[in-house]
Amino acid sequence: MEWDAPAIVLDARPYGEGDAIATVMTEAHGAHRGLVRGGFARARAAVWQTGNVVQARWVARLADQLGALTAELVHPAAALAMEDRLTLAMLRAACAVAEGALPEREAHPRVFGTLLQLLARLAQGPELLADLVRWEAMLLADLGYGLDLGVCAVTGATDDLAYVSPRTGRAVAAAAAGDWRARLLRLPPFLCAAVPGDAADWRDGLRLTGHFLARDAFGHRHLPLPAARIALYDLVTTLAETPGDA
Repeated sequence: MEWDAPAIVLDARPYGEGDAIATVMTEAHGAHRGLVRGGFARARAAVWQTGNVVQARWVARLADQLGALTAELVHPAAALAMEDRLTLAMLRAACAVAEGALPEREAHPRVFGTLLQLLARLAQGPELLADLVRWEAMLLADLGYGLDLGVCAVTGATDDLAYVSPRTGRAVAAAAAGDWRARLLRLPPFLCAAVPGDAADWRDGLRLTGHFLARDAFGHRHLPLPAARIALYDLVTTLAETPGDA
C-alpha cells in the first residue's frame, strides 16, 4: 500500500532516538500518520515543522498499519512564520485544529484546499484572521456541525444579524435578542459579508468558532481544545484590548 501527494505537516512528535511520528494532511487521504525515520535528525528536522507544505510519500505493507512517511519540502511556511508572533500563532492554531478535529484517513478536500491557501497567504498578517475563522466554520460544517448564520432563528429576518445561540448555532437578530443578549455569542460582520473586520471582530469570531469546536468537534472525541488554538485567542484578545493595535 502506498500513496504520493502534496501534504501539509500538521504535527510531528519524537519517537525513539531521532525518529518521529508525523501527521500530514492530503486532499485525498485526510489527516494521515506515519513513522518518519530520522525525522528529528539535523538534516531532516526542518522538513517536518508544523505548517510546512511537502510532497509526501506513505508506504505500508497493509492498509491499517502505521506505515512509513518520507517527504520533500515544497513550501517552508513554518520558517516564514517565525519572524512574527501572530503569524506563527495562526499557523500553529490552524494545524492543531485540523490535526485534532479531523478523523484520521477521512478525506476533507475543502478543508485541505482552503488551509493550503491560508498557508500561502500568511504574509498578509492580521487580516488573515477573518479567513481563518471562516475556515474553522467550514471545518465544522464538513464534520456535520455547521452554523446557521443566514437567517434569524427567532424572526426569520435576514438582516441585522448580530448574535449566535451557543446552544443551536443559529443566528439571532439584534432586535430579537432581548433579555438573552448577554448569553449569546457575538456574530462578527465578516462571517456574513466580505468585510475584513478589526481585532475585536477577529476575537469574537475566534470565540464563536472556538465554542463549537470545543463542544462538538473536540468534545465529542473527549479532547480539549488545542493549546495552540487557545493561545491564538488569548493573543488576539490582547490585540483587541490594546489601543492603537486593533
